[in-house]
Amino acid sequence: MRTITLALSFILSNILMQATAQTEILKGYKKGSLVLADGTVSTGYIKENIRKKATVAFADNSFLNKKNYTAGEIISVEIEGLKYAGLQNDFFKVICEGEISYLQKASDAKGSIVYNGTDPIVVNGTEGKPGDYFLYQNSSKQLTLVTEKNVADVATLFFKDNTNATEKAKLAKTDLLQLKEAVIVFNSTTK
Repeated sequence: MRTITLALSFILSNILMQATAQTEILKGYKKGSLVLADGTVSTGYIKENIRKKATVAFADNSFLNKKNYTAGEIISVEIEGLKYAGLQNDFFKVICEGEISYLQKASDAKGSIVYNGTDPIVVNGTEGKPGDYFLYQNSSKQLTLVTEKNVADVATLFFKDNTNATEKAKLAKTDLLQLKEAVIVFNSTTK
C-alpha cells in the first residue's frame, strides 16, 4: 500500500510540475508563429537568434516540444508582429510585401553548416550584409540587393511600366528606406 501511495504521489507531482512549466514562458521566448517550407503553420513561442546564428528556436504552447530552424527550413516567421522571410538560407525582415517585397537582411548564414541527414553542407547564404536592403519578386523568386549606386537600375527592372513607382524609387537614392513607398505604390496598382 505504501508503494502505491508513493507511486501516486510521484505521478501527481510530475503532473503538477508539467502544468506549472506549461504556463511559464521560458526566458527569451516570445509569442509567434512560423510557416515551414511545406506550408505548415505552427504557433507557439519563438526565441530568435537570427543575427548571431541565423536560426530561430520554436516551442509549442506547452514548451514540451522545442526545435531549432534555419532560414532554409521555413518560409516565414513572425515574432510579436515582426515578420521575417526565410530566403536562400538567410532571414530578411519584411518591410512591406506583395507581388514585390521590400526586405532588410537580418542574418548572415554564409559559412554556417546545415545537415542533409548526416551529411554536413556549408551554406553560401546571400550577398550583402545584415542591414542591406533587397527587393524580392515573388513570381520569379528574384532577390536583388539594392544600393545607392544601383537603385535607379533596380527600380527600372522591378517597376518596369509603372511610372509612379519608378519615380518614387529614384527619390530613394540617398535614403534606401524610402524605396518602401515605391514598392507600396507598385503593389497597390498590381492587385
